[in-house]
Amino acid sequence: MHGFLNISKPSGITSFDVIRRLKRCFPRGTRIGHLGTLDPMATGVLPIAIGQATRIIPYLERGDKEYIASMTLGAVSDTQDAWGNITDCQSAFVNREQVEAVLPLFKGIIWQEPPMYSAVHHDGIRLYELARQGQTVTRKKRPVEIKSLELLGFDNRDRYPVAELRIVCSRGTYIRTLCHDMGQKLGTGAFLSALTRTRSGEFTLAEATSLDEALDCWSNLLLPLDYPLQHWPAVILRTPEDVRGMENGQTIVAAMELSANLVRVYRPDKTLLAIAQVRRRDDKDYLKPERVFHIQ
Repeated sequence: MHGFLNISKPSGITSFDVIRRLKRCFPRGTRIGHLGTLDPMATGVLPIAIGQATRIIPYLERGDKEYIASMTLGAVSDTQDAWGNITDCQSAFVNREQVEAVLPLFKGIIWQEPPMYSAVHHDGIRLYELARQGQTVTRKKRPVEIKSLELLGFDNRDRYPVAELRIVCSRGTYIRTLCHDMGQKLGTGAFLSALTRTRSGEFTLAEATSLDEALDCWSNLLLPLDYPLQHWPAVILRTPEDVRGMENGQTIVAAMELSANLVRVYRPDKTLLAIAQVRRRDDKDYLKPERVFHIQ
């Protein structure tokens, strides 16, 4: 009962709602976590870690995220998305070429100010709690990386033009803030009107399953513990002594030269044993376990 579920989250529920519903399927005390919170409005990939898989989450949070977003121009929202209070802007006409012209300004490393309606803490209180009290506080900007930003479509037939964007970014990126900031640069105002996460690291929307299906037959959908680590170098231990050493948290000599910083380590039967750090000393590579998986 250890591994990952690739859930396609529906709109209207929180990421924690997904976990709460899935918990009913597992014995009391089973650890469950998710990779990368999706706002209630958003849909798409929400990887869920079950059991020992929760111990792998810290190694996966640096993975890229990919989104398809709809950005509505000509208005702003106090939450920066369609679920907030919308205010019209006295904006000039905007066309596709103008939208495309601002995209390069938001590629690469950019600085974002977390929105007031977010879970970021300020003096021990979450920002959204302050926002609900009508308070606005100064937020420290954070660097994020926009690795790809592409205009997929543009519809200006209605009063409020809508741009469809494909975005590949680092963790911690607020897509609604990205849309808001682009609207400010265009001088039209903008808010996020729809969002789908199509990829989170190794997990893709094409291979995701609905929450209802997962609740019905999760055991048939559970992905292996090492599923999101397939791009890591692998080491298979050959001797019982090395296996026991790794199980006991001991550093062992690697049987091969390794160039990676972290590797996945397997027992002879190809079951995942550990995540280990590679250390070079005296012309030899050593494996120091960081996570050891004792699975019965």
